Amino acid sequence: MTVTSASPEIKIELHKSPVPDAERIQALETPGFGKLFTDHMVLARWTADKGWHDAKVTPRRPLELDPASAVLHYAQEIFEGMKAYKADDGRILLFRPEENARRFAQSATRMAMPPVPEELFLKAVEELVRVDKAWIPSGDASLYLRPFMFANEAFLGVRPAQEYVFCIIASPVGAYFKGGAKAVSLWVETEYTRAASGGTGAAKCGGNYAASLVAQAEATKKGCDQVVFLDAAEHRWVEELGGMNVFFVMNDGSVVTPPLGGTILPGITRASVIVLAEERGLRVEQRPYSFTEWQDDAASGRLAEAFACGTAAVLAGIGLVRHAGGEFLVGDGQTGKLTSELRQQLVSLQKGVTNDEHGWTRLIPA
Repeated sequence: MTVTSASPEIKIELHKSPVPDAERIQALETPGFGKLFTDHMVLARWTADKGWHDAKVTPRRPLELDPASAVLHYAQEIFEGMKAYKADDGRILLFRPEENARRFAQSATRMAMPPVPEELFLKAVEELVRVDKAWIPSGDASLYLRPFMFANEAFLGVRPAQEYVFCIIASPVGAYFKGGAKAVSLWVETEYTRAASGGTGAAKCGGNYAASLVAQAEATKKGCDQVVFLDAAEHRWVEELGGMNVFFVMNDGSVVTPPLGGTILPGITRASVIVLAEERGLRVEQRPYSFTEWQDDAASGRLAEAFACGTAAVLAGIGLVRHAGGEFLVGDGQTGKLTSELRQQLVSLQKGVTNDEHGWTRLIPA
């Protein structure tokens, strides 16, 4: 576990009329996902002549955008998803925030944007959590943090902008899927693709998610929780869900997950799961896995279980898979044993229940 230290100066502007305690406490009883927000946010600006400056925690409020703001026309925008957790003993913990900072910088580079220095990113996250710590739920809930950056220059030429805004908002959240630990259902998309080689699939940018929405809407029509995408070249290889990575657990103890290659987001939960699985003595194969293999392995029983993973959902078992030619179950259609065990192991680390031998959790001092 690491403890935070002094870093870039961030001005603190406290809200003069925060949500009353009684109202906040009541709201935290059933936070839902992504609809409830804390009193404050982080703002920082970048210009070509000054670099990053004017970083502050400030009361949450609407942003003002010029109609010619570059983000509205050319979609120069990136974001991250991470969580702050309240341990049973009252400690406030972040989980691998350095990895979020690094991925944010990598996404910025791909989108021709100025990377936010890791020190500034981490300090901004910590200060916001510290100021709004009363909003962190207890129990199974957490405080979801959404750092994002967008081009803010009022200019219609097609080139990288010369002005950017970095912002972080926070939202108390419960379970991502309504069914909780219940296995989710998937729709296999064979027409639309999420990303192609050489594109922005490995960057966490809004355009990737916008491109997935029509397929997600189709999945909803088919009665499924999520969509799973195949590769853009052959429509053969499983890549990832609309917002999560995917793993397949075989009955011989091996685990398969599609390889990173520029079209798949390098998930931090994904990377953590690989480490935890290998520590259990399991063989994790990062290799192409076709939809035909998936069907055949499910039919033969070789595929014991499958799960999706990401910051929002942590780990979610995959039960029913629907596609244009029919449907099939993974295992018995329920969340599998390894999925449940890995999820519990990961959550216990995130919430400080078990000893963190990996140095993944970061303590935010009171």
